[in-house]
Amino acid sequence: MRSRPELRAGTRTITSLQNERVKLIRSLEMRKARRETGLFVAEGTSLLLSARLVGWVPKILLFLAGGRQTEVASELTRWAEGAGAECLEVSVAVLAKLAGKDNPQNMLGVFEQRWAGLPEARAVPGSALWVALEAPRDPGNLGTILRTSEAVAASGVILIGHSCDPYSREAVRASMGSIFNVPVVRLEAQPFLAWRAAWQGEVVGTHLEARIDFRQSGYRGPLLLVMGSEGPGLSDELARACSRLVKIPMAGSLDSLNLAVASALVLYEMRKDRLRLDGTPSRS
Repeated sequence: MRSRPELRAGTRTITSLQNERVKLIRSLEMRKARRETGLFVAEGTSLLLSARLVGWVPKILLFLAGGRQTEVASELTRWAEGAGAECLEVSVAVLAKLAGKDNPQNMLGVFEQRWAGLPEARAVPGSALWVALEAPRDPGNLGTILRTSEAVAASGVILIGHSCDPYSREAVRASMGSIFNVPVVRLEAQPFLAWRAAWQGEVVGTHLEARIDFRQSGYRGPLLLVMGSEGPGLSDELARACSRLVKIPMAGSLDSLNLAVASALVLYEMRKDRLRLDGTPSRS
């Protein structure tokens, strides 16, 4: 297993593509490197501000030479330095190798991954809403579901089986900062089913063979929403574990929606009596 880098607090300038930090950050494009180091990259001031807001501090903060010129970038750099992060001022050539090819940013952070544990199933409050995803394949969908989960005040997201990586750059970007604020659990199907057996509330799954319109279901918490992967949908094993299967009606020849879109529709339906325009959840 690759050891985590020994970091040095303070700011220094890097111009070489062969620098060890440059190589480390480039390697985090690969899932294997993220798994071995436990690190991931969040790119752009917006994501870094989201991280700071909820108490995440980068191990490394990298910014373009002269990038302190904006007030936000300067503030983020001072914050990271004060929190003990290793701050690297890099050349345009170095940044070009490390930034995303689509909409590249002038600042990025390297953070330590956080994986949550499952809550005690019998002690989950009635207001809780957890989202379980069976082997999601698309990191963009996963990031968007994390973002939607935060929007509806979901308690967390559970990844079942062989899932795409929520800490990939695409998933982190699609989450728009929600990766820092939504607990993420990962486990295999059998431990999930054992945990679900103690769940005191409803377990709702979406399924093509369901006969219940998801809008007419009358959901009562605590709720566990189980969504299948793109294409195959829910496996028979997880479908049997649901207390109710629902379906999203569609016109024309379509039989399914994008996973992120389908998840959003059901989550907002489940939360429709609890969300207000002022951003505060209803207590009803």
